[in-house]
Amino acid sequence: MKICQVERPLVSTNRIAMMEHKHLQVVIDGSSKLVAVDAVGAKPGDWVICVGSSAAREAAGSKGYPSDLTIVGIIDHWPPPGSETDEAAAGGGADSGEGPAASSGADSAGGEPGADKAGGA
Repeated sequence: MKICQVERPLVSTNRIAMMEHKHLQVVIDGSSKLVAVDAVGAKPGDWVICVGSSAAREAAGSKGYPSDLTIVGIIDHWPPPGSETDEAAAGGGADSGEGPAASSGADSAGGEPGADKAGGA
């Protein structure tokens, strides 16, 4: 399984009959753009779980279906490591008045950030 992000829908009206009318999405896997069959109704910006190989064909509806990547789930919450969303969450403690910058007792209570949290709760 892979975690990918949906970039946009892909419209292909002229295709082989075996592909039926399944929705296709362009997904980003790292720096690669791939086409995936959308079995769950994902929308652009969604982080999704994709399966490949024979699992992709079966998830798309049949072992004979011509797919090597199928979206099988939408991730409810996914801040990728190093993203702006993840960094904001990590730095959010200082803005909310929590953390080493807000508590003067942290340095005197052993010198480690967060030492006051262990003893105070």
